[in-house]
Amino acid sequence: MKIGFERDYLLELYTKGKAKNKKYRFQPQVIKKYIKTVNSLRSAPNTEFLYKIKSLHYEKKSGDLKGIKAVWINDQYRLEFKSRIEGEEPDTITICSLLDLSSHYKK
Repeated sequence: MKIGFERDYLLELYTKGKAKNKKYRFQPQVIKKYIKTVNSLRSAPNTEFLYKIKSLHYEKKSGDLKGIKAVWINDQYRLEFKSRIEGEEPDTITICSLLDLSSHYKK
């Protein structure tokens, strides 16, 4: 999949391992797992493939978050994203747009 970053801090966490904005500070193990998860998304051919990677706990959200998909970073954090398919068969490509790294327990 092709990966896009909707928020600057997500790109900074992925490329630099930290974000400039102090609001987006995470534990080093969360950042490592985030990078590993983004790499898993990047290597997947499409979103259906994510069902096979059980550790990601891939899910399509419903209710207020309808249209958003999520994978787990760890027990506390999840990575929310939207995906779309571009092109026509057999040259289709799935583009995954990362939205947020959110705490599962915050509302």
